[in-house]
Amino acid sequence: MAEEFTIAPIRRLLKKAGNLRINEDATIRLRDYIGEYGKLVAEKAVELAIMDGRKTVLERDIREAALEIWVPEENEDE
Repeated sequence: MAEEFTIAPIRRLLKKAGNLRINEDATIRLRDYIGEYGKLVAEKAVELAIMDGRKTVLERDIREAALEIWVPEENEDE
């Protein structure tokens, strides 16, 4: 899934976080993490749309999925 993202924007993201030299392996690792996180959010958003009886994923599905994936233990009580 990470192959969906090119290295250049990931590198720019790291540079914006702090103007340090960026190791290529670090860039690739961040790309892998972003790809995996994005895949989990996408899968959850699709699940939410289907559960709601829709054929369209909406922004609110992405937001809810991202929050659930990002901090699952805080959302368990809701």
